[in-house]
Amino acid sequence: MSDLTTASSPLRRLLAYAGRHRRRMWLATTLTVLNKIFDVAPEILIGFAVDVVVTDQNSLVSRWTGIEDRWHQLIFLGVVNVIIWILESATEYGYSVVWRNLAQTVEHEARMDAYAHVQRLELGYFEDASTGGLMSILNDDVNQLERFLDTGAKEIIHTVVNVIIVGIVFLVISPLLMLLAFAPIPIILWGSFRYQHRLEPRYREVRARVGELAASLANNLGGIATIKAFTAEDREVARIAAESDAYRLANREAIKFSSAFVPLIRMAILTGFTCTLLIGGRAALNGTLAIGLYSVLVFMTQRLLWPLTRLGETFDLYQRAMASTRRILDLLAISPTVVSGTASLPTPTRGEIRFEGVHFAYATGPEVLRGVDLLVPAGETHAIVGSTGSGKSTIVKLLLRFYDPVSGTVRVDGVDVETLAFTELRGITGLVSQDVFLFDGTVAENIAYARPDASRDEIVRAATLAEADDFITALADGYDTRIGERGQKLSGGQRQRLSIARAILRDPAILILDEATSSVDNETEAAIQHSMEIVSKGRTTLVIAHRLSTVRGAHRIHVLDNGLITESGTHEELVALGGLYASLWRVQTGETFVHPACE
Repeated sequence: MSDLTTASSPLRRLLAYAGRHRRRMWLATTLTVLNKIFDVAPEILIGFAVDVVVTDQNSLVSRWTGIEDRWHQLIFLGVVNVIIWILESATEYGYSVVWRNLAQTVEHEARMDAYAHVQRLELGYFEDASTGGLMSILNDDVNQLERFLDTGAKEIIHTVVNVIIVGIVFLVISPLLMLLAFAPIPIILWGSFRYQHRLEPRYREVRARVGELAASLANNLGGIATIKAFTAEDREVARIAAESDAYRLANREAIKFSSAFVPLIRMAILTGFTCTLLIGGRAALNGTLAIGLYSVLVFMTQRLLWPLTRLGETFDLYQRAMASTRRILDLLAISPTVVSGTASLPTPTRGEIRFEGVHFAYATGPEVLRGVDLLVPAGETHAIVGSTGSGKSTIVKLLLRFYDPVSGTVRVDGVDVETLAFTELRGITGLVSQDVFLFDGTVAENIAYARPDASRDEIVRAATLAEADDFITALADGYDTRIGERGQKLSGGQRQRLSIARAILRDPAILILDEATSSVDNETEAAIQHSMEIVSKGRTTLVIAHRLSTVRGAHRIHVLDNGLITESGTHEELVALGGLYASLWRVQTGETFVHPACE
């Protein structure tokens, strides 16, 4: 099983994910180890210096170097000390730079890999996933991972290397004192792992709560106009307060356990330090342990045990990072169910659309389409009409392969769309949806989103065809006017016309209008209809419409009812047929009055 699978531990999955940076990880680890060695060395030099001062001619330095004069011995220790401090500073700078840059790199890659993966997921995934929850993973969880790689990783390495070095020093000087000094370590490790086990589910709960809070905040900010319209400000503040309090309480549970770690570990440290102080001191008084070595052991005991108090903070950071790692890599482990094909369309692209026995149902609902057969010849304008919920927009989603049918086939120019590359299929289509989305940029940038390389003249021409040029030139900065997030500075009709201009600019072989005039007034609708008649010439146009007046000129109109195409023909043929279309036409033209409660 791959190390990236959800069955693996989060740390193992993280190491596997960051494996492409193995050399940099080894370099950072090596510099961290060397830094800890140089960091511990001054304590040993202090012991040697004490030994030189209190011992006459038989100091350790004298025996090891042959230097007899005690002043010269101290000078020697001073030179060694300077070299060690320089090396410690150099390695600290080195590992800090490498670790921090590595953390930034992994953070960037994790965010971009996760974001790119989300972009590849099918539309159905987003039915159950919240925007705020995904934002929490892409931002907060990725940042949590960066904080651990920046500081936590080197702290763990420092602690392990520190224990090894100090253990070697104790073993060489006094195996008995090594046993006494190291006696608290099993207790410390047991406490650390016990706390790690207790903290893990609590930090999972913290990450889940922050995701829910982020989702609610994103949802409320997006619906601020609705909140104000229904004077629900206080109610929403109370709801967010409840979710924020749940997040606070989840953190409180984690804090309660993580904060108790250091005080308990201090009690274990007290035992080891007291044993070294008393038993080692007695050996020094009896002359069985050199005073200088006794000084080394006292300093080493501090060096051994006190850094272990930071294990609580390090494990706290580790558990937060592992909870975030799990969420990030679980997201990356989701496999898209709608995968791009590799086939290409015949050249030149004609734009013929064919549905053959298509059945479709959304994940949590009944069948929406029940054996749809539909042919739109290349270059013709066809319309699909029907009551709300009849499946009209689902036709568009299947054509663009936002979803795949349960059974049946959708073809473009005779090629099954499931075999086509997304860039091939969607590159020949231009979509104008009833739910217009515009980006926070200029008018020109939003129109050019369909073709970033388009010239200003091409942008203006597309806007003119969409009946948008007049209102654009009346804006403060014309085509360079910023329209705000989701185009909130424009009216609904203005946003719709920019969306139409965007589709026109793409010059697609297949133009799809999904309730394209639903947000415009009658006068603008008539102008857009005139433009559409011009634009649709020579290209396949599929119109999804609720207003039947917008599709009168279509080559063929298909009536969708209860998931089936029940009528097809021209406007005149369908009116003469006297079926569902004729009934809808009479209602919309006022020939038949239908009480709103009966619609």
